[in-house]
Amino acid sequence: MTLPVVAVVGRSNVGKSTFVNRIARTREAIVHEQRGVTRDRSYHRCDWNGRDFMLVDTGGVEIGGGDRFQSSIRTQAQAAIDEADAIIFIVDGTVGITAEDEAVARMLKGADAPVFLTVNKMDDPSREDALWEFYSLGLGDPWGVSALHGNGTGDLLDALCEKLPDEIVPEDDDLVNVAIVGRPNAGKSSLVNKLVGAERSIVSEVPGTTRDAIDTIVEHEGTRYRLVDTAGLRRNVSAADSLEYFGFVRALRAIERADVCLLVVDSTIGLTDQDQRVAGIAKEQGCGLVILLNKWDLIETQEERERIVAKVTDRLVFVGYAPLLRISAYTGRSVHRIWGAIETSAANAKRVIPTNRLNNLLTEIREFGHTVTKGSRRLKLNYVTQTGVKPPFFTFFANSPELVDDNFERYLEGRLRERFDFTGTPIRMKFKKKKE
Repeated sequence: MTLPVVAVVGRSNVGKSTFVNRIARTREAIVHEQRGVTRDRSYHRCDWNGRDFMLVDTGGVEIGGGDRFQSSIRTQAQAAIDEADAIIFIVDGTVGITAEDEAVARMLKGADAPVFLTVNKMDDPSREDALWEFYSLGLGDPWGVSALHGNGTGDLLDALCEKLPDEIVPEDDDLVNVAIVGRPNAGKSSLVNKLVGAERSIVSEVPGTTRDAIDTIVEHEGTRYRLVDTAGLRRNVSAADSLEYFGFVRALRAIERADVCLLVVDSTIGLTDQDQRVAGIAKEQGCGLVILLNKWDLIETQEERERIVAKVTDRLVFVGYAPLLRISAYTGRSVHRIWGAIETSAANAKRVIPTNRLNNLLTEIREFGHTVTKGSRRLKLNYVTQTGVKPPFFTFFANSPELVDDNFERYLEGRLRERFDFTGTPIRMKFKKKKE
C-alpha cells in the first residue's frame, strides 16, 4: 500500500521538527534553538483517526546568508513541494511575516497539492487576532496551532486528512511485488537486466543513473512478478539535485507496496548506514527481505569474503531472518537463486500456523520457565493465536501484558522462528490482557 506524502516546509526555527515530533509521536527529529539544525529530510509514518500518511520534515528555507547548505535546503523544500500530496507551511506566530516566509509562500503558490498555512507557537488560543496578518501571504485561512502543547493540531489534521488522496493498493493480486533497492552503482539495474533477460534498464558507471522507479513485469516458472528498480539511495540523500529526493520517496513507496525487498549491497564497499536504514524501513513496513551481496566475483581472497559476510551479518542482526546471497549481477553468478529466495519470503509472509500448534509451543515455553518478573508480579502467557498475515501477526493473551519487554519479545520471536519457518519475513506480536 502506497501512503500519501505530507511535506512540512518553512523557514528555520519556526518549530517544524517540534510539529513533526508531535504528529509522529516520536522525538526523532532534532529540536534545537540554532537556526538550520534540520539539514536533510526526515520521514515518519503517521496516522490520524485511522488515516495513514508519510510525514516529511524538510530543512529550513533561508534567503542569503553564509550557510553553504542553503541552496541544497531550498532544493529539498522545492522537491518536497513537487512530490507531496499535501503541504503544511509553518510560520512563527510570535515573530510575524518575514522575508523568508514570503519567499516560501511564493514557492507554494505554484504547488498542485493543497497547502495548509500553519501559524505555530500560538500557545494562547485567545490570541486569534494574531492570525490576521498571515492572510497577506495569499494562501487562504491560517491555522493557529501550538506544536509544543498540541493546541489546534487536531483540527488541522482533520482538515488535512480530508484532502489526502486514497492509499494506492497495488493491482493484480496474483503478482508478487519486488522492490530492488540499494545505494547508487550497487548493480541494481544490472541485476534487473539479468532477472528479466533483457536490457530493460540503462546501466552506467555513473552513480545514480536510475532516477525513477521502473516497473517490469516478468513471469518465472508460472509465477508473475513485478520488479521495481528504484533510484539509488545515497548515504546523504540531500544531494543538490531535487531528482534525488524524487528517487528516495519513490523508493520508500516501492518498499511500501512490495511483498519482498531485495537489498543490493556492493561487496567492494560493504554495508553502508543507508543500507541499514533501508533494511529497517523494510522491516517496519512488514515487507519481506533478501540481502544480496553483489559484485562477489571482485572479492579475491577467502579471508576477505569471510570478513565481509561477518560484518554484514553483525550489522543486520535486527533482520537476521533475511537470507543472504552472494551474487554477481555482471557475470550472472547465483542470480538464479534469487527467485527461490523471493518465493520463500513471499510464501512465508502468507503462512498460517494452526492455533493448536502455536499453543503446543506456548506450553513448552511455560514449562521451560522463561518469563518476566517485576517485584511480586510474574508474567504468564495463557494463549496465543495468529491474527494476521503479510507479515504473520500473533496475538498473545497474558495476565499482565505490560510486563513484556523487548528482551522477552525477542525471545518469543526466536522460539517462533525455531519451530516454524519464517525465513525472509518479519513477524509481528501483540500482547493483550486475558479476559476473565
